[in-house]
This record gives sequence, structure tokens and C-alpha cells, in this order.
Amino acid sequence: MEPFGPEVRFMLDAAHPAPTAPSTGARGQWSSKMEFLLAVAGQIIGLGNVWRFPYLCYKNGGGVFFIPYILFLFTCGIPLFLLETSLGQFTKQGSITCWRKVCPLFEGMGYGNIVVVLYSSIYYIIILSWAFLYLFSSFNSELPWANCRNNWNTETCVEFDRRADHLNWTAAENATSPVREFWERRVLNLTGSIHELGSVRWELALCLLLSWVICYFCVWKGVKSTGKVVYFTATFPYLMLAVLLVRGVTLPGAIDGIKFYLYPDPSRLSDPQVWMDAGTQIFYSYAICIGCLTALGSYNKYNNNCYKDCVYLCLLNSGTSFVAGFAIFSALGFMAYEQNTDISKVAESGPGLAFIAYPRAVAMMPFPQVWAIFFFVMIILLGLDSQFVGLEALVTSISDTNPSFFHVGHRRKLLLLGIAVVSFFIGLVMVTDGGLYIFQVFDYYACSGMTLLLFAILQSICIGWIYGADRFYDNIEDMIGYKPLPLIKYCLKYVTPVICMGTFVFSLVKYTPLKFNNTVEYPWWGYALGWWFTLSSTLMVPLLMLYNVSTTPGTLRQRITILCTPHEDLNLDKSDKKGLDLLDVSL
Repeated sequence: MEPFGPEVRFMLDAAHPAPTAPSTGARGQWSSKMEFLLAVAGQIIGLGNVWRFPYLCYKNGGGVFFIPYILFLFTCGIPLFLLETSLGQFTKQGSITCWRKVCPLFEGMGYGNIVVVLYSSIYYIIILSWAFLYLFSSFNSELPWANCRNNWNTETCVEFDRRADHLNWTAAENATSPVREFWERRVLNLTGSIHELGSVRWELALCLLLSWVICYFCVWKGVKSTGKVVYFTATFPYLMLAVLLVRGVTLPGAIDGIKFYLYPDPSRLSDPQVWMDAGTQIFYSYAICIGCLTALGSYNKYNNNCYKDCVYLCLLNSGTSFVAGFAIFSALGFMAYEQNTDISKVAESGPGLAFIAYPRAVAMMPFPQVWAIFFFVMIILLGLDSQFVGLEALVTSISDTNPSFFHVGHRRKLLLLGIAVVSFFIGLVMVTDGGLYIFQVFDYYACSGMTLLLFAILQSICIGWIYGADRFYDNIEDMIGYKPLPLIKYCLKYVTPVICMGTFVFSLVKYTPLKFNNTVEYPWWGYALGWWFTLSSTLMVPLLMLYNVSTTPGTLRQRITILCTPHEDLNLDKSDKKGLDLLDVSL
């Protein structure tokens, strides 16, 4: 007997329209488990592993930074990672329609996710254009950032490492290095403020176009092409990293760099900022709460063991970050040794490490062109697979909202082409003379820690309490044949939302407006643009909630109850039927 009466069934039908998804074959599937693993690895293992984690480790107490990092990994990282991948695999939907099926009230999270991924795709690929320019410049007889004899160099440029008396010589206060001038004057031609955007850097624009062309053809056939490309893009950086690691640890001063990277300072654990950095690093490096994992998981076979996949991928990601630190800081230790200076003066985070510190280090090595090529090929591949896998997730999420339209003919390819073309033209603003100012606004606000934390809180509440952690575990058991460790379930219900809420509140209290190079403030419209990036994704959740509540028939209580009811095609088991019977009585 159907548990609902005709009136309530009408309201449920209005809230849950009949699914229009095509068959699994029409939607596509990974050809093998390895393709899924490599695609996810390509998404989560990126530039943050190379230039952010090692810096945070040395900055926040060396070896003791692993204490908050591992705590966040097991209480937030792995539970949310499992939540998103298994949810995609169970529902066979992208980040929008999966929430529509599980809990329509939280459908706005899916739309917020794709806004974040879209913003990220627009600005993240700019890094690839910089890396391509460095790579092409590495094929010269002498690295152009290794000397001051170029037309972009100024009179204050000094080749510190080439002075015979560099161990006892003190530079003037306004002295600059050739590698910094190459970055600021040759690559960026940086202007004095955001008000002076200047003209488009045509070389960077061509490199940006090349990056988008590569990404397009990596994704244009869906998982059929993405699954094949990741065999190269996700594995080759590990070969490069191994080569750089072996070379780095054999350099003079390498051991000092490694000590600086790992030397424990227990007193740093009392600083709340250390814990904040650990939490945000987990969210950034694991691609949590942006919908990519859900979309990638949706192409899995129903009985794929997503639980083991999640544990292995999380350990691989953190292990890569740890090993990358040895490769990076051994080279920085060598650079400090050559310049007779402290490592803290050469250690940088973000683009400064990839485009200033490390190029300066390889310029001091024998056969510097070879090591520069190795390094920038690794940077390009690390960024490239994160970019095009995120693009695949974005297209998947949009396509699943209207599969009968996008899965026919070349419409999906046209959607991808439209996203690529529009993103390319928007990205041209960031390859102008003052484009770095706009890039930092995107980087600071579009995919901010507060946005990801808010989505993490909502996801854990939705699955842990509204959909039900027990029901969620039953779904996973139905797919893989057994239930995961109970600790993950309790984390989703209690620990994850509490920790994320605490971190979110702390980030609000400690919020500081963006400053260029930590000194130059942005104009009011720069901050307004930044907050638009943040609010345009987060406000999707309450706005869609209000819209769905207002358009669902019934009393307010009935509307809320209906919008918290999973779609009927989710293979409801006995416990779910019991819940529906209780819902019928309450209505």
C-alpha cells in the first residue's frame, strides 16, 4: 500500500518531479577503476601540495603542524571526502541534482558549488599561463632570470650569487634580484595599483589560450577523454617530483633546509591561527565542498568500493604534500647556503615559491635549463589536471540538470566550449599589466575558506541529521557490502559540524581585508567585487530554500517535511519506508 494519500502524494510529486536522467550507458562511466582514482588524484593533488603545504608546515611549528593537520584530516577531511564521492556514486548525479534527490531543501548547495568551481576555473588557469611562459623561456642558452643583462632589468638589479665576495657583501636596501625582476617586469609588467590595468600581455594571452585549448580537448568527450588523459597528467608529476627530490637532497645545504621545514616548535600549538591554517589546508587540498568529488563519483559503477578509494586517495594526497616539502626545502636550503642567508628570507608561499624562489634555486644548479624544464613541466601538469577535471565536474553538474538536452548530439561539447570561451575572455583581465591585482581578489574571495567551511557545515547537517547518518551508512553498505568505520558516521553528525563551525567563527573574528603584498589596500570597489564572489555562491543556499518553500504546496510544516524527504527513486530500504510511514502520520 502506498504510504501517502492522494493530496500529500500530489505535493510530493510537485516537490520531486519525475527524474529525466538518461540511462547509465548514455550518461557515461569510467572505463576502469584506475581512471576514477587518477581523475580524483589529479583534482586533489595540485599546486597547493607543492607551494602551500611546505610553507605552512615551516611557518606553523614544523613537525608539530602535523598534529592539527592530522586531526582535521580524520575529523573533517576523510568524512566529507567520503560523503561527496559516495553521494555521487549512489545518486549517479552531479553536485546540483544529487542534493535535489537527497534533500531538495538544500538544493542551493549544488548551485553554490558550481559557482565556486566556475570562479576557480577562470582564475586558476592563469597560473598555467605563467608556467607556460616560464617553460618556454627555459629553452634559452641561459635562463633569462639568472642575469641582469636583459632589457627589462633595472639599475638596482644585482646578481647576488655571482659576486665573488657575496659571502661578506651587503646589498643596498633597494637592490633587487634578476629572478624577481623577471617575474614582476618581464612576466607581469606589474603596474603601481589596481587602477592601472594597462594593456593585455599578448604572450601571456597566447599561453592562456593554449591552456584553455588543452583543457577543452581533455574534457570534450566527457569521461571517455578525461579518463584517458589522466593516465599521463596525474602520474608524470610524480616522476618529476621524484627527480627533483633526489637532486635536491644531494645539494649543499639541503639538510639545513629540511631541518628548517620539519624542526618542531611545540609552543606554536597554542596559536589558534595554526589550527586555522591546518583546517583550511585540508579543505583546499582535498577539493571538498565544491562539487567536483560528487561529479567524479557519479561516473563510478554502483558497487565500486568508494570507502577504500577515499581512504587511499586522502593518504596519497597528504603523503604527496609531505614528500613535496623535502623536494622544495632541500632546494631552498641550497639557495640559502649559496647566498649565505637565513632560509626564512628565501622561503615563500603561493606563486612566489613557484615563480621566484624555486627558479632562483634552479638557476644555481648545474645544467639549470634542464632542472627548470623539469620543474615547470611538473607545475603545468599539476595545475592542468586539477583544471580540466574541475571543468569536467562543472559540465557534469550543469548537464545533469537537463540531461535530455545536454546528452544529445554535440550540445555538451557546445556547453563546454561556451564556458571555455567566456572564461578565456574574462581571464584576459588577469593577464594585463595590472592583472595580478584582480587575480588576488579572485584567489582571496572566490574560493575562500569561509565559503568552504559554510558548505561543509551545511553538508554535514543535511546528511548527518536530515537525510540521516544511519540511512547514509545503509546506502554505502548497499553499494560496497559493508558499513564503513562508525567513527566517520559520528564525525559527520557531531565532530565535523562542530569543528567547522568553530573554525568558521574564528575566521570571521580574525577576518582581515585583502592587501596586495600585505601592504597595499584595495579600493572600495575591489572589496565589493571580492564580496560579490563570496556571496554569489553562499547566498544560493538560503535563496533556493526560500524559493522551494514558497513554491511547494501545503502548509509550512508540510512544505518543510516534503522538502526534507528524499526522492522516491533512491532505492529506499526498509528503514526508509518506516521513515516515510512516520511522515505520512505526521502529515
